[in-house]
Amino acid sequence: MELIWYLDRAAALVAYPALYLAVLTGIFYSARSFGPLHRLARSVHIEVSVFAMLVTLLHGVLGVLDTWFIVSGAAPQPAYSTTYLLAGVVVGVGALQLLVVAVLGFLDARRFERPWGPRVVHAFAYGGFGFATIHAAAIGTDVAGLIRPVFGPAIVFLVYALLLRLLVDSGRLSTPAPAEQ
Repeated sequence: MELIWYLDRAAALVAYPALYLAVLTGIFYSARSFGPLHRLARSVHIEVSVFAMLVTLLHGVLGVLDTWFIVSGAAPQPAYSTTYLLAGVVVGVGALQLLVVAVLGFLDARRFERPWGPRVVHAFAYGGFGFATIHAAAIGTDVAGLIRPVFGPAIVFLVYALLLRLLVDSGRLSTPAPAEQ
């Protein structure tokens, strides 16, 4: 039982930064005006996203198994109530579902009545990342001390990059023309 907890926590500690990098590189993936950031994002975004999704799936499976052990009494209760644990699990499952829908929309866009474009896929991915952030902050007991010094600034930077991208795309903020290669 303890091994499952350690594997679950390890998968979560790898999955969240990988999801963060997937979102960050996704912001710059199609923004040519960001020059080197755009080129870097194009070279790693898909690989980082696939890795993040695989590790997130692993965390989801191990998390459900770990929760089952806690609820069934086979593993000790966490420091917080079972209700709080289950609420956190529900948020995590919601995040995983949104991410899986985003992946399915990317891999098989024609499966849906109207083929999904990148905006719909990324909307689901951003939604999944948002729920994953809430899930990590709420029941990620081993990262509680990192919320203020790391999570907060990291999320603020992500929002800043996203707003910058939206301003450039809307033409409200101009950037120098990218150099020809």
